[in-house]
Amino acid sequence: MLAQAIKRRLSKEENQKGFTLIELLAVIVILGIIAVIAIPMIGNIVTNSRENADLATARQIYEAARLYVIGEQNGNFSTNTSVTLATLQTANYIDVGLVLPSTKLPLTPASTIVTFNTDGVLQTVVLTPNPAGVTNGSYAASVILTK
Repeated sequence: MLAQAIKRRLSKEENQKGFTLIELLAVIVILGIIAVIAIPMIGNIVTNSRENADLATARQIYEAARLYVIGEQNGNFSTNTSVTLATLQTANYIDVGLVLPSTKLPLTPASTIVTFNTDGVLQTVVLTPNPAGVTNGSYAASVILTK
């Protein structure tokens, strides 16, 4: 009698297919928890990469301005303490049509300016239009030269 009960029980389990409702709910809850954790992290990664791309553009413009002053002004920073993007593009130190990576908006050549002091030390790089999160589109020398 016990053997027959065990056989009936085993035959019922063999015929069952699929998952129970509890198993499905457990999987859905676990996936929801993972999504709640992962989505903000991915958003931060995208934001940081945009900010870093804008900073790299500012650094590229700074390097071009430094080369311009050294090449065209014989390294005399006292006569020209600021250089515009338009000047750099005209002298072929940087490409025409440069865009801000975060917004894909073209930089304004006349308003994008690199400023040096009389000793040739970088003061600021101002990008126009303003990158997101940057006050007045201005990057200080400490930010550009350290990253």
